[in-house]
Amino acid sequence: MDKPVVPLTYEQLDHWIESLRPMLIAEEFAIVVGILRGGAPLALMVSHATGASVAFLRYDRVTREVRWDSTLPLPEPGSKVLLCEDIAGRGHTLVDCIAFLSEHGLVVRTLTGAYDDQSRLRPDYSIDASAYFALFPRERQAYTDRYRADWSGDGKGEATRMADDHEYAVYAIDLDGVVPPDVPLARHDEDLATAFAGRDAPAPFERLPGIDMKRARAIVTGRPETDREHTLAWLERHGFGHPELIMRTPEHDETAAGAAAHKAAAAIRCGVTHFIESDPVQAILIAQSEPLLRVIWWNAQTRTGTLIGASAWR
Repeated sequence: MDKPVVPLTYEQLDHWIESLRPMLIAEEFAIVVGILRGGAPLALMVSHATGASVAFLRYDRVTREVRWDSTLPLPEPGSKVLLCEDIAGRGHTLVDCIAFLSEHGLVVRTLTGAYDDQSRLRPDYSIDASAYFALFPRERQAYTDRYRADWSGDGKGEATRMADDHEYAVYAIDLDGVVPPDVPLARHDEDLATAFAGRDAPAPFERLPGIDMKRARAIVTGRPETDREHTLAWLERHGFGHPELIMRTPEHDETAAGAAAHKAAAAIRCGVTHFIESDPVQAILIAQSEPLLRVIWWNAQTRTGTLIGASAWR
């Protein structure tokens, strides 16, 4: 994929729906219809914004069968409905679902989170992602090796059953402040010998509750690459030698912004869904940089984690 990625969070999509509210209300839709599962969140957002009832369609991409999947009845012929999907793709989902509703005599308008230059049709309401690759929250696991392997099949032309989304969760963790007590980054660059002495003395914190370290893809630290030998020795000594160790290179400085940029890039590069960070400022900066990455600020003293979401305030 050589297109730049545009991550679209549920918060951004909610703001976009809110901006459309006057126009959507004026349409006087009899019902809002979401295509399960990608179109369901948008349909619910529109329902809350307009007051219209919500229903769902279930679509089988293999057979191209469309089924009404709601306790509500189909609206009367001639009614206007809004059909919602996450993206207008190059497949047949939207086309087939529009045809199903039209065959029941309904006037169909469409809303998708995005469309691009491969879309089979342009929806009535949509975000223009032409020349970009729109990435939605449900696709955060697409970065992981296991998801890509399951999606592409077993290499023999046979499809692999996709696991539930949560089964693709893969973690990367910060080092200082998560495994051992924190040491200021500046001390590593100014006086490596002093940093070694202060860092090597304490024992590690207790293991992170609820996290299997075997699912930790990497330890990503703001320590400089020159500290690798000592860091690896400490990790091995305390039983943390399993994950890959990714250290800061000279292209990123020791500031919070530099360390956060290094960690965000490393997390995406090594294909993880969650990143656990000990510094709250860095956690915010990482979340701003990669909106679909689950960023958790870990407070080792209270042994509590806080899920971070960070959007620019305009």
